[in-house]
Amino acid sequence: MNFTNIFSNINPKEVLQNLPDAVFVIEADGKIVWVNDKTSIIFEAKASLLKGLYFDEVVANGLALAEQSYSRRNSVVTGAFTPEGKEFFIEMNVKKFVEQYFITIRDVTAMTNVLTIAERTGRLNKEKNVMFVKLSNEIKSPIQSIMGFSQALIDGLGGEITEKQNKYVKIINKNATELLYFMDKFLEFAQAESSLFSTEYQTFDLINAIQLVLKNNENAINEKNLTINIDFEDLCKKTIYSDETAVKRILQNVLETSIKLTDVGSITIKADNPEMELVEKCGVKIVSPAQSQSYIRIAVTDTGMGLAESEIEGIFEPYTQLDKSNKKTIVRSITLGIAYTIVKRMGGAIWVDSEVMKGSTFYIILPVEKDANA
Repeated sequence: MNFTNIFSNINPKEVLQNLPDAVFVIEADGKIVWVNDKTSIIFEAKASLLKGLYFDEVVANGLALAEQSYSRRNSVVTGAFTPEGKEFFIEMNVKKFVEQYFITIRDVTAMTNVLTIAERTGRLNKEKNVMFVKLSNEIKSPIQSIMGFSQALIDGLGGEITEKQNKYVKIINKNATELLYFMDKFLEFAQAESSLFSTEYQTFDLINAIQLVLKNNENAINEKNLTINIDFEDLCKKTIYSDETAVKRILQNVLETSIKLTDVGSITIKADNPEMELVEKCGVKIVSPAQSQSYIRIAVTDTGMGLAESEIEGIFEPYTQLDKSNKKTIVRSITLGIAYTIVKRMGGAIWVDSEVMKGSTFYIILPVEKDANA
């Protein structure tokens, strides 16, 4: 088949006329000399009306943007107007032939509106989280007062109370304690999502950090008489370059979840260096030069009740759990949501493998060496 002969019989203007995008042909001074039928549809005006106008009259700063698009060889998104004054958004690409610009235009108003709404929603969400964090003391103080005074009544500091009154006060104290824990987690999650979150990288001892987290959870571990196993044998070096506070917060929230899932048995914390194939597969930030020792993998394995597939779905995303009536599920998702958000902000990955009645393993991978390209 001779393509040269086929294309020699094609009328260029007819091709432009039938393109799915609007097409303008304008002079070097910006005067519109030709448009196709699609242009009339997008700009809601007859071709005869558009011809003779200047491009700046229908596209904001049109001629300058056309020159920019042509010289930089890329598309430009900007605002446009119908002759009646209706505003919308367009994407345009420009080619130049002799002294005329050939401009293709696509209406991207719907897409632009979606992106604008998404950006505004994200910004408002961060601002909302900042507000929550800054009001944390005002939110928690009344709850702490209820806890303190109810405990004082239980301890007899307010005088003798009846058995029935004591029962009610204990319920108040218990619920206030649970509410404070929930608010602590909620505010911690808000802080992790907000613009107030920041990292401070330094070299520190990972084993020491893990032991400090275990010490903070001693009471909860002892209450259930759980056995704690630590395995660092496969870890190449115990000092890592990361944010120590952030790593502790990740481990704290994962360990809290494991303790709550485990009534009998043990929890094992294993740290090693993952294979690069796994690092790449998990979408972890790649540092340069990248090698296995540039990352740590921490596995927290428990012998608890395990999680069903329906419970694992959305387990790191608190917003997806709001329609569930089980309070424990929501609190657990907020707790793990904190860990997930911090891990992601540090360029890492986190996931869980679990089987009902056999236990769960939470995996965390983090980059732990300086990036030479940073």
